[in-house]
Amino acid sequence: MNKGRISIVEVGPRDGLQNEKAIVPVDVKKHFIDLLVQSGEQRIEVTSFVRPGVIPQLADASELMAALGTDRQWFSALVPNRRGMEKALEAGLREVAVFTAASETFTKRNINASIAESLERFEEVFALAQSNNVRVRAYVSTVIECPYEGKIEPTRVLEVSEALLQMGAYEISLGETIGVAVPDEVSRLLEILLRKLPPERFAGHFHDTSGTALANVGCALQFGLRTFDSSAGGLGGCPYAPGAAGNLATEDLVYFLERSGWQTGVSLDKIVGASAYIYEKIGRGILSRVHASIVARRARSEKKTVENTASHPASN
Repeated sequence: MNKGRISIVEVGPRDGLQNEKAIVPVDVKKHFIDLLVQSGEQRIEVTSFVRPGVIPQLADASELMAALGTDRQWFSALVPNRRGMEKALEAGLREVAVFTAASETFTKRNINASIAESLERFEEVFALAQSNNVRVRAYVSTVIECPYEGKIEPTRVLEVSEALLQMGAYEISLGETIGVAVPDEVSRLLEILLRKLPPERFAGHFHDTSGTALANVGCALQFGLRTFDSSAGGLGGCPYAPGAAGNLATEDLVYFLERSGWQTGVSLDKIVGASAYIYEKIGRGILSRVHASIVARRARSEKKTVENTASHPASN
C-alpha cells in the first residue's frame, strides 16, 4: 500500500553537530553529508552562518560549503541576520532557514532578542532572498512547551507562523523543542493552526526526549503534514534534559514511515552507515532504536553464517 510521499529534512550536520564540544573537521563533515546524499536524502541542512564565537562548531561554514562543491540543490543553512544571509549567498545556497520561537523568554535566551525583534532582523534576510530567488524556511521553536515559561498557547504559535509566512517563508517547521509533547497536545496545536493555514505550509520537528516523537509524527500525518525533520542516528542531544535523546533519529522515522505505507526515497541501510560513520568520529553511542536493532540483526546473521561455514567446510 502506497499512501504517498513524505519529505524528510535532515538536520544532523547542523542541528545535530552544533552542540558537540570537540570540533569536527571539515573533511569529516563533508563525508558525512556525502553519505547522507547517497542515502537518497534530498533536503539537508548542512550548517549555519553565525559569528564564529557564537557556535564554534559551525565556524567553518564557508569552508565546508566550498568543500561540498557547486551542486547546491540538496543543501540549506541557518542564517540569523543579513550578514549570515550574505555569506549564504556567497556560498551559492538556494535555500536558507531562519529561527525564532513562540516563547519570549526562549527567544531572548537563544538569540538575545524578543520575538518581534527577531522578526525585524529577518526582514533584510527575506528581502535578499526574494531578490536572489532563494527560498526561506522558518523554524518556530517551543510550540508546545517552553523550559522557562511552561506550556505555550497554540494561538501564539499561529501568530508567529502567520507573520513568517507573510514575510515570505514557504514552510514553517514546528519545533517541539524539549520533547515532552504527546499526540493530544499536538492535535490541539494543529487544530488551531489548520483552521487558518493549510497543512502543506507546516513541517513537524519532534524531539524524542520522552520517547513520543514517532507518536507525534503519526498524529501530524493524520492532520495532513507531509514533511518532518530528523537527524541521522538521533544526533544532537536536548540541552534541557541532560543525557536524554534530542532529535528524532532519521532511521527511526524512515522505518516508521515505510512500514506504515509511506514512501521516503531514503535507504535505511545507507542512513545506518552514515550514522555509524559520524558517531564513530565523535566518539559517542548512537541513540536510534532502529539503528541498534539493525546492527544487532546483522551481527546475528554474520555469526550464523560463520557457524554454518564452520559446520559445513567446503571440500576440494
